Amino acid sequence: MFRRYADRSDWKRIIQREYTQSYIEEKDFTGYITLLNLVQITEPLWVQYGEKGICIVDNNYMWLQHFPMGKNYTVTTMFDANGEIVQWYIDICYKVGMENNIPWMDDLILDIVVLPTGELFLLDEEELEEAFMNGSIDQTIYDLAYNEANSIISLIRAEKFNLLQFSKVHKELLEGQFQEEGKELA
Repeated sequence: MFRRYADRSDWKRIIQREYTQSYIEEKDFTGYITLLNLVQITEPLWVQYGEKGICIVDNNYMWLQHFPMGKNYTVTTMFDANGEIVQWYIDICYKVGMENNIPWMDDLILDIVVLPTGELFLLDEEELEEAFMNGSIDQTIYDLAYNEANSIISLIRAEKFNLLQFSKVHKELLEGQFQEEGKELA
């Protein structure tokens, strides 16, 4: 398992960043939301899904991340410089928590990607198998990862995974915090 922090302070690809976060307690979502504005980066990052190449990191891209309390996942919505959603990236997690006022997750390797076209991809199954086979994770954690991923995939296909629908509203909320903090959005 890898611990990942919302502010990505260890990510060398980012030259200049803006970061803000908020805690939300609503009927449909309770937890932290964070917004990372990748103002300037060293180089773009592209990912490949089948035949599709998608840029997920470039100057002025924004990553909105949801850290739902008591759940075993986080959702990162990646926006391009025009504010359009590039993809939703769902990390299956062992735990979600806070350290030094920054949300974190313990990544369980298995990931789900949803594209705006509705295409869905389950990623890193081989790495999860390898972690189980070499004893890095036990049967309980292995089962947790697959059960959580399968549950989320079912909800997405039934159009009942609501966090995907909150992306733009929560991004606008946090962009307002950038402006309140006196930061200019590029």
